Order: sequence, then structure tokens, then C-alpha cells
Amino acid sequence: MMFRTLPARTLLFLGLCLTGRRGLASAPELKEPPKRIAVVGGGIGGTATAYYLRQEFGTGVKIDLFEPGTVGGRLATEEIGGAEYETGGSVIHPLNLHMKHFLEKLGLSQRKDVPSKMAIFDGEQLIFEESDWFIVNFLRILWRYGFNFLRMQMWVEGILDKFMRIYQYQQFGYSFSSVKCLLHAMGGDDFLLLANQTLEEAMLGAGFSQSFLNEIVVPVARVNYGQSVRINGFVGAVSLAGADSGLWAVDGGNKRICSGLLYHSKAELKPARVTAISSKQRPLKAGGVASLYEVSYVGDSGSAHSLYDIVIVAAPLHQGLSEIAFHGFNPPIPSHFSGRYQQTVTTLVHGLLNTSFLGVTDPPSEFRVSEVLTMEHKDSVIHSLSSIDPVQIPAGYSRPPASLPKVWKIFSPQPLTEAQLSGIFLSRDTVRERRWLAYPSYGRPLRKTPPFVLHERLYYLGAVEWAASAMEMSAISARNVVLLAHHRWHGQQARIDQEDLHVRLRSEL
Repeated sequence: MMFRTLPARTLLFLGLCLTGRRGLASAPELKEPPKRIAVVGGGIGGTATAYYLRQEFGTGVKIDLFEPGTVGGRLATEEIGGAEYETGGSVIHPLNLHMKHFLEKLGLSQRKDVPSKMAIFDGEQLIFEESDWFIVNFLRILWRYGFNFLRMQMWVEGILDKFMRIYQYQQFGYSFSSVKCLLHAMGGDDFLLLANQTLEEAMLGAGFSQSFLNEIVVPVARVNYGQSVRINGFVGAVSLAGADSGLWAVDGGNKRICSGLLYHSKAELKPARVTAISSKQRPLKAGGVASLYEVSYVGDSGSAHSLYDIVIVAAPLHQGLSEIAFHGFNPPIPSHFSGRYQQTVTTLVHGLLNTSFLGVTDPPSEFRVSEVLTMEHKDSVIHSLSSIDPVQIPAGYSRPPASLPKVWKIFSPQPLTEAQLSGIFLSRDTVRERRWLAYPSYGRPLRKTPPFVLHERLYYLGAVEWAASAMEMSAISARNVVLLAHHRWHGQQARIDQEDLHVRLRSEL
């Protein structure tokens, strides 16, 4: 997918090359930068925040990043048989420009692509299976779904084309104070309408058939978000974009992006759990008082606290995911926002697949499908079943056939029992399970999201996840929040919540 006009491509190119560019007229207004900034959370959002903070506030500010676990958060790997396999966020879209920029900036490379084939399982048999031949796949899709599949690609492309305006806004220094303002600037009332109806309502209204939704759209939503077409329309479009071609991953594991961003930010990693954030007033030698934030935390050395000018929370503030208390704020800041996160269980199994579980009667040696998506039905226990490759592809590697033991990844809403695993596999020698609260439960349309701004200089990155959750969405949110913090610190209100980008650029350039 390309931008429709040369100016848009030119703006993107300039923006990516001249990261952090500012209009000359704003430079004299800048006041002294903050001395200390805290980032809470070491996933892709938190490490991207630290990276952008260094760009925006310069070398003089001290940045502390609090992370009690492993840097990477929901980007994680598991070792099986001497090789590492992705258990968290696995694929990146070719139009994810922030992630592509990180890859190039950090000197990383894309993982070698291994051809794959997809199938749809209805609970009893495979109702669709990809061929090695493009024309065969096209004719099968055309015969079963008419032009619904092509129309879906065009529908998603139209939404992505509008949302990609965010890169132009961000690279020229514009930010948004709320998710609603951000979405409206990208897609106007159409985006707000899309976010406030279900994916099913949006696609049926656009003329897609119910059978197409049941057999194609539902399986894609289940593998990407563990949910059905009752998610909101905007996150549904993001989910369907995950079915595009050209998806990629980082050689050595996607979590390498996080460790690389942390290194380049020159932030100090504090392996500690934040327990509270408090508003404090401190007298100044020159008179008056300074408003600061006290971050209380617990690490290996016990409890401690530190003062910061700016704090950015890059960890979910929801029940079951946060123990941070907020003290001294008026109006009060809730410890937990409404809504819940959806559990997805990732199970990695090194074993021999029982292809009859999928209703396959051909010999396992002829079963070359690498990814099985599932329809919604009452007896369904899994969302997907995938043959996966190590995060580092060795020379001469080829994916083993189903007649040989290999590593499979299963997404399911609940942990799999021994009986369920025995039904899926003829034999298994290694089973690794990881339970994630991976993304919000999008069971309702997007009525209200948490705010980006919790207090004057206290910000929340996770607000954007309630529009859609993805690695790139976290990076977009990180860039937006850092720009927002920068503009609010320096009193640059003209760069917040503005929608007339092209008019403003003409006046600045």
C-alpha cells in the first residue's frame, strides 16, 4: 500500500530522516529542560518512550526506566531444544514505519522468511486450505466468497491510508491530548463511528456477507485478539491488517528492539516495582515552590523513592496488571481504570501433530499447512494452531513436515488440559505454557478511553491500547506522549490537538 500523492510520500521521507524537527519560530520559547524523568514499564512502549524522550529533551536530562521483570514485556521468547521461539508479539506489518525505523536505527535485520500455508478449521474439518499456487488460491476464494476478500483488502487499505497520516503529524511535532482527538484528526467522524460500532456491524453495513465474516473475519480476530467480530470496528480493521502479506519479524527475536531502544536512550534501568506515585511540592532557593512527583518503588535492596519532573506510565493501569497507588492528586487518579484485559494462553509444544484432530485423512507427510485458524463454535478449545520457526533461522533451514516432531504454538483462552493436548498431539516431549493478559477485552464499542494526561506532567501511555493493541500502536503512543510532554513543558499549545497539518506546515516551512 502506498500513499496516494507525492507530497505525502515526501513528508514521510523528510520526517523519518529529520526526526524531531521543529519550526524555527518555536525555538526561542523553549525553557530549561527537566532534570529527571521516570518511565514506568520496560516493554516496547516504555523503551520507545525512553528513546523518544532522549531525542526531545536532549542529553542533559536523567531518564530512569523502572521494570521489575525482563525488558521486552509482552515481547518474549521461550527456549526449546536449544532454540528460541516467540511467545508474545510475533509479526510486524510492512507499513509499521516506527518499527521499521527502530530496526534500521538499531542495526538489526528482518528474520528470514519461511513460506507458510494457512487453513481454516470449523471444529470438525478444514473448510479452506491454501495452495502453493496463487491462481489456485484466488479461484478458491472467488468461488467460495465472491469478491468479499478483495473488497475486505480495499476496505482495510482505506482505513490504514487515513491512519498513516499519524506519521506526518508526529514527524512534524504534533501531538494529541486524547485518543478521541487523535482518531478524529486521522479519520474524522468516520473513525469515531467505526470505533463506536462492532466490527460485525461495520462490515455488514459495508455489504460483506455473514458467511464471509464467520469463516474468514472471525478466525483472523481470534488469532490476533482472542476475540470475535464483536470487537470495535477500528481494532477489527487493525486485526485484519494482520492478515496482509509481507509481515515480518526481527532476526533473533522482536524483544531485541526493546533492549536496543533502552541502550540508545541512555536511560538507567531500575529493576524495581513501582508501588506509588505522589504529588509533592518543594521550596525553591529563588522563592516559590516546585511541583514534583515522588515515585516509590521496591527493588532487591528494599523500598526507596525518587523525585521527578515528569513521569510517564508505560504499564497497564488495570485490575490484575497494576499495583500503583496515586497519592495527593486533586481530582484523585484511580489506581485502576475501567475495563479488563483479555487472557490468552500461549502453549509451545514440541511434538508430533495428530492431523486427524483437524479432520485430515491424508498422510501427515502430505500435510504442509503451517497455520490453522479456527472458527467460533461451542466446542472450540483453541484459537489457533501454528507450526513456528526459531527466532534465528539457521542456514539451510526448512520447516519439517507434520510427519516429524516440531514446535507448534497454540493460542487458547484457557490452559489446555492433558486430555486436550493428547487429542491434538500423538506424542510430545516438551510443553511450555505462558499466560498473558495480552490486550484489552474489546467486547464493547469504544465509548471512552483512559486519558493520556493523568496530571500536569504525569502521562499514561496505555490509553491508545483501547483503540487497538499492537507493537506499532505502542510506538505511536510513545511518540505522541513524549511530544505531548515536551509541548506542555515548554508551553507550546499550538502543537497539541491540531488537525490542519498542511496549512500549518506551509506557514512553517
